[in-house]
Amino acid sequence: MENLNKLNAVLDYVKHAFIGKDEIIDLLGISLIARENAFLLGPPGTAKSAIVRMLSQCIEDGKNFEYLLTRFTEPNEIFGPFDIRKLKDGELITNTEGMLPEASLVFLDEIFNANSAILNSLLMALNEKIFRRGKETKKLPALMFVGASNVLPEEESLNALLDRFLIRAKCDYVDPDKLHDVLLAGWNLENNQQREIHTITSNEIRSLQLQASKIDLTPIRKNYVDIVHSLRNTGIKVSDRRAVKLQNLIAASALICGRTEAIKTDMWVLKYIWDTEEQIEILEGIINNIIDKEVDERSHTQALLNKAPNPEEVMKEVLYLKDKWLNETLSFEEQNVVKTTPIRTKQMRLD
Repeated sequence: MENLNKLNAVLDYVKHAFIGKDEIIDLLGISLIARENAFLLGPPGTAKSAIVRMLSQCIEDGKNFEYLLTRFTEPNEIFGPFDIRKLKDGELITNTEGMLPEASLVFLDEIFNANSAILNSLLMALNEKIFRRGKETKKLPALMFVGASNVLPEEESLNALLDRFLIRAKCDYVDPDKLHDVLLAGWNLENNQQREIHTITSNEIRSLQLQASKIDLTPIRKNYVDIVHSLRNTGIKVSDRRAVKLQNLIAASALICGRTEAIKTDMWVLKYIWDTEEQIEILEGIINNIIDKEVDERSHTQALLNKAPNPEEVMKEVLYLKDKWLNETLSFEEQNVVKTTPIRTKQMRLD
């Protein structure tokens, strides 16, 4: 339990620094415990690399490796150059100091720029956490890989790369209502005015990963099988291999909530397995429909944050539009909103 408290303290510390990014940070926490990789889709300037960097700083004995890939990135830039001293003796040994093979957390930006020269080695590193180059074979200490891109891959050859990231999440600009808090947190971060840092060791994380592998999934397995069938019927590809690995995410959700068995709401993580942006709403609809039927205090926070309209926010908007209506300053689009919104509000009151 102490290790779990440490991890939750680390996640809270990172959330305090990056306002409006709770969803992303919680998903990274899930990935860390599940021993799976995460992919972030979003424009530049949405704190993707900064979040991973801070998370890495919270791992006491950890090393961070981050790199912006281009079409011309060479293996030496990622894995390290050949050791010249060994090369003189006729041995091809890579000097991996400070490079990806020695990192605890790896962040690869614009990952779909990966070219054929590094693709095979990268795929093996992501999938098996093994670095292989020539006769060299090295087990990687990486706890998690995080990839990021502004766009999804268009080339079919890169689909295998996306497939190595079990969790996929959109990282957009923060809601305008939170901009004041974002500016304040950003100012504190830029000027090193953060709270006291919370840390956890690599071994403590590995201990949590081991505990996650012992979570009892029996209570939800039938529901999970039904969901996989439903997703396949809607055209969302869930291979047998992915179906097996997705259980790690469910188990991680249960563990991070301090439970030894999974409950139905732990399947909230399945909203983040999309292949295309068009699938995001479909997945949310299917999974939220299942989660909404369950009321359980033991649920993960993100399981309770479905995309249903917030009655208070809707009412605030109604009053704002009503005032503009009375002052005859509504645009054509806003007039349509006023005509439809009271109906929704009345329904919510009846509920």
